[in-house]
Amino acid sequence: MATLTLTIFCILLIICIATNHFILYALFAGLVLFSFYSRKQGYTWKSIGKMILQGIKKVRNILFTFILIGMLTALWRQAGTIPAIICYTIHLIKPSTFLLMTFLLNCLVSVLTGTSFGTAATMGVVCATIASTLGIRPWMAGGAILSGIYFGDRCSPVSTSALLVSELTGTSVYRNIRNMIRSGAVPFIVTALIYFCVSRNLHGTAEVPDLVKIFGNEFQIGWITLLPAVVILVLSVMQAGVKISMIASILTAIPICIWFQGIPVKNLSMLILTGFHSADSAVTSMLDGGGISSMVKVGAIVCISSSYSGIFQETGILDGIQKMVIALADKTKPYLAVFVTAVLTGVVACNQTLSIILTDQLCSRTEADKEKFANYLEDSAVVIAPLIPWSIAGAVPLAAVGAPESSVLFALFLYLLPLWDLLIKK
Repeated sequence: MATLTLTIFCILLIICIATNHFILYALFAGLVLFSFYSRKQGYTWKSIGKMILQGIKKVRNILFTFILIGMLTALWRQAGTIPAIICYTIHLIKPSTFLLMTFLLNCLVSVLTGTSFGTAATMGVVCATIASTLGIRPWMAGGAILSGIYFGDRCSPVSTSALLVSELTGTSVYRNIRNMIRSGAVPFIVTALIYFCVSRNLHGTAEVPDLVKIFGNEFQIGWITLLPAVVILVLSVMQAGVKISMIASILTAIPICIWFQGIPVKNLSMLILTGFHSADSAVTSMLDGGGISSMVKVGAIVCISSSYSGIFQETGILDGIQKMVIALADKTKPYLAVFVTAVLTGVVACNQTLSIILTDQLCSRTEADKEKFANYLEDSAVVIAPLIPWSIAGAVPLAAVGAPESSVLFALFLYLLPLWDLLIKK
C-alpha cells in the first residue's frame, strides 16, 4: 500500500510538470492522497489533522520570515538598492571577464537578497541581456547565472532554503553559514577560475548597454540607496538575528523610498503587498517583482510539503526507504547516503523545498552531529535540485533569463560542491 501511494504521488508530480501546471496542484493532491493512506491505516481524521499541523509547526517561524523577505525585496527595488548595486558593478562586465563577473555578481545579489528566483529576475536578467548584446552563448551565460544565484540561495542568512534547513535540523543559521563557507571555498574558487579562463577566449561584438541611464530615468542613484544592503550585511556579521536584520533593513529602506525616491506614503502599503512595478518597459523587464504576494506560492509550497513530514513520521510510510539509506551510510559514509537520497528526492519532488524536507526525513539518523547534517543538506539537496531539468528550482530561473535548459551543464558550482564533498567528507 505504501509503495503504491508513493508511486501515484510520483506520477502526479510528473504529470503536473509535463503539462506545465503549477506544482502546488500536485503537492495538494499528494496531501489528499497521503491523508487517505493514513485513514486506511486506521488513523482518525482528527489525528491526521494533528499530523499535518505537527509538520507545519516545524516551519512556522519561516512563514513569518517569508513575509519579511517579500517586504524587503519590494522595498529594495523601490529604494533603488538593487538598481544601485547593478549600476555600480555593471562596468565590471566585459567579454574577457563576462562569465566570471556574471557568476560573482549573481553571487553578490543572491547573498544580499537570499533568493535565487529574485536574483535571476534582476541581476540574472541584466546579465542575460548583456550576453545577448555581446554575442555570448546563452547556455554559457545561463550556467554562470544558475551557479551564482544558488551560491547565495545556499548560504545567505535571509535565504528561505538556509532558514528551512536551520529549522528542520534545530541549528543556528549563522553557524551553518560558517560551515558552508568552509565546505564551499574550494568549489567556489575553482568555479571562478574556470569561468575566468573560458571568458578569456570570448570575444564580444557590441558594447554593454547603458543601464545607468536606463535606471537613472526611474531612480535617483546614490550611496544612500545602498544603506539597506549595508545594514543587513553589518547586522548579519554581528549575528543579530535574521528577523532583526531584515526588519532593520526594511525600516532603513522605507524613508529612502519616501524622501529620496519620492514615492507617496499612501502607495507604500501597496508596494509592500504587491511588489515594485515600473511604468518604464525597459525597467520592468529587469526589476519588477517582490512584495508579500510574491511569497504566497513559496509559502504554500513549504506549508504543504512540510505537512507531509508529520504524516510520514507517524505512519512510517518511508521507514523501508529510511532503513536502506541508513544501511548505505553504515557501509560507506553519511554524506554519500545524503547525496544519493538528495538526487532521488530531487528527481521525484521536482522542487527544492520538498527535496530538502524528504532528504531530512530519510537521512536524519545517518549523522548524529546536527551541524554536520545541516551542512550535508545544504551541500546536496539545496544545490542538486536546480540541476534536474524538470524541477522548478532550475527551470523557473532559466525561463526568467531566457536561457536554454542545457545551461544546467555549465552550472559548475552546483556540480563541484557535492563532488568536492564526496572527496573530503568522511
